[in-house]
Amino acid sequence: MYKLSVFYLLFLAAVLQITLALKEGECEVCVKTVEKFAATLSDDVKKDPKLIEAKFKKFCKGTKNKENRFCYYLGGLEESATGILGELSKPLSWSMPADKICEKLRKKDAQICDLRFDKQIDLNNVDLKKLKVRDLKKILNDWDEVCDGCIEKTDFIKRIEELKPKYMGRSDL
Repeated sequence: MYKLSVFYLLFLAAVLQITLALKEGECEVCVKTVEKFAATLSDDVKKDPKLIEAKFKKFCKGTKNKENRFCYYLGGLEESATGILGELSKPLSWSMPADKICEKLRKKDAQICDLRFDKQIDLNNVDLKKLKVRDLKKILNDWDEVCDGCIEKTDFIKRIEELKPKYMGRSDL
């Protein structure tokens, strides 16, 4: 009787672990950002959680968009309201994989896994006239460009067409 109840407890624990594990594509910003950050760390820094936290704060200063929002949630930015950097630095010092770190972070703050990367726009194959103004503004923002005096959609399209030769060699769009 006792052996059977232990078996059921172990089975329940295994099922619970599977249901709490990240599915494919979940927490994409968290996983990619943690992997990107971990790749920047040297072996001596990887062993000390305090050094990892300091490096993460430095890493966050160069982030933008969704990665910047991820840094904000973890406390890697000066304007962050809260900080759970210990939940990142300690598992990283143990060489825990990024997806497992993100599972732990999700338990602390569910917003972390709600972050999604914006879909990429292929400017070679897209008709700019069919895009929304929001997407046109995003293209300009990704290029760190502004469109002074742009009021109508055609103004944004004209500005993007002017800047296309300058940025089409870049791989981030």
